Amino acid sequence: MKRQFLFCLLGVLLLPSLLGAEGLKVEPGFWWSGMKNTELQLMVYGADIATYRPSVDYPGIHLMSSVALESPNYLLVYLDISDAKPGNFNLTFTNGKKKLTYPYELKARQAGTADIKGFDASDVLYLIMPDRFANGDTKNDQIATRMPYKVDRNKQGARHGGDLVGIEQHLDYIDNLGVTAIWLNPVLENDMVDGSYHGYATTDYYRVDPRFGTNEDYVRLIKKTHEKDMKVVMDMIFNHCGSDHPWVKDVPSHDWFNNIDEYVQTNHAKEAYFDPYASDYDFDRLVNGWFVTTMPDLNQKNPHVAKYLIQNSIWWIEYTRVDGIRQDTYPYADFAMMNDWCKAVKAEYPDYNIVGESWMSYTIGSAYWQKGSRLNFGESTELPSIMDFRLMELSHSTFTNEGALSALYEHLCYDYVYADISHVLRFLDNHDTDRFLKSMPADLNAFKQGIAFLLTIPGIPQLYYGTELLMNGSKEKGDGYIRMDVPGGWPGDATNQFETSGRTALQNEAWNYMQTLLKWRRGNDVISKGKMKHFAVNNDVYVYERRSGNKQVLVFMNGAGKEVTLPLDRYAEILQGKTSGKDVITHQTISLNKEVKLPPKAVWVLETE
Repeated sequence: MKRQFLFCLLGVLLLPSLLGAEGLKVEPGFWWSGMKNTELQLMVYGADIATYRPSVDYPGIHLMSSVALESPNYLLVYLDISDAKPGNFNLTFTNGKKKLTYPYELKARQAGTADIKGFDASDVLYLIMPDRFANGDTKNDQIATRMPYKVDRNKQGARHGGDLVGIEQHLDYIDNLGVTAIWLNPVLENDMVDGSYHGYATTDYYRVDPRFGTNEDYVRLIKKTHEKDMKVVMDMIFNHCGSDHPWVKDVPSHDWFNNIDEYVQTNHAKEAYFDPYASDYDFDRLVNGWFVTTMPDLNQKNPHVAKYLIQNSIWWIEYTRVDGIRQDTYPYADFAMMNDWCKAVKAEYPDYNIVGESWMSYTIGSAYWQKGSRLNFGESTELPSIMDFRLMELSHSTFTNEGALSALYEHLCYDYVYADISHVLRFLDNHDTDRFLKSMPADLNAFKQGIAFLLTIPGIPQLYYGTELLMNGSKEKGDGYIRMDVPGGWPGDATNQFETSGRTALQNEAWNYMQTLLKWRRGNDVISKGKMKHFAVNNDVYVYERRSGNKQVLVFMNGAGKEVTLPLDRYAEILQGKTSGKDVITHQTISLNKEVKLPPKAVWVLETE
């Protein structure tokens, strides 16, 4: 039996759970007048709805077209709302003597929404996996869903119960740490057999997962985050959905997905975009293969799929005022459609920022994906920001090994290939990688160097939740070991590491170190906008300058496990007669005359005097 036929049978059983008044569901559930793009796509779900003819009787709204798909249970309605004012009206569907109505609303846009300023190099992102951060509402832990699951904190692959209320309850903790933006792993519904706590298998693009909370909870969290002068970044996935999405159970049309009849695995060969020797076969497997068996590959070349996804992201921005988007698995989706999406978002929100996950092991591969790159054969991606995966890979050994700082110097030498270095997301780890610390450290030498480096080089820094608490782990035992619960985030936890009293002395030293640097960086134009000059590593010491106008910061980093006496004559062009600098962390004044003595594995962040 073919996969598609089996899914359609399942869809007949599933469809009633989707439906509202008159047996219909419409996505999006509401929209706004006054948008730059005045074409509105409505996806209507309902038994045999494709046999009905839609109509609208409301001033300023014109029915452009309706599209019946292969499944009779879907109808796409396209409206021109260019002249429509805010208000309520009925969508009417007629089939002979049968008539269905669906109430719809065009809302008025909130003042200032179009002027949302996305995250930039003045920000530091704090990445949170909602299921693993804090459980603020135990009532939504074990709830009725289509697909069975069980909350079990003893199983790393199960849901643990973290939610949006838990994050909201710890906004003071996050704010006090000193970060300026929160990036949440996906919060949309993942109603999957295996629980999919991570959020990357969407089953409803317009609904927050009820185990995390409600759409209203999400709006409130963003509002309260804004009240603390912090931003929120939303994680989105266009490449695939979850295998328990209604689209998979009742496939709208054969070309809604890639390879829907027979499973084809992506080869992850992202280099095929610029590989001069790449075969068509490899490129096709990259973009049309499935990420995993539980994540069917959406066909963004289908214009209806493309419109749905683009419109969905704009709906979430307009509805929640979320400050930025991180787009998952960016190179796996259709290149042209992703360009159109970036342009559509920027047309509505000119100062917005999007960062794409383009996991490349070499700087030149990452740079290909950034808007304005000289490396992508004139086919600009329109993607404002990209991620520096090479730095992440280097960081897991460079700071712990002796004499390895030259790798950092060499890595930054290749920043010249980026079209805009201020829009490069820098990070030491995230939810898909080994933790920066693979095990609990005996001292904080590597930790301090890594954090100081991340927070003082050009780009947008991103921290992974728990790093400030010395969370550690490796993927060798499974992803759950790099996505641990924060102790104290759950009622009844033996310790509460959100509080100073619940942390060890070493954890508090790490937390205080990070907080000091973060609060110093906040609003510091020398770091967010200043120029950088660095010197080849000498005597195992890496020295670089950040400068903006007359303000200067010098960083000295000793990669050796012994004290190093460093002559300063070679750094005369940045010292320019300066004789001392004050360390940002210790407030100690360091003499900068003929030489300095750096303790083993030390790092100084000096404001010159």
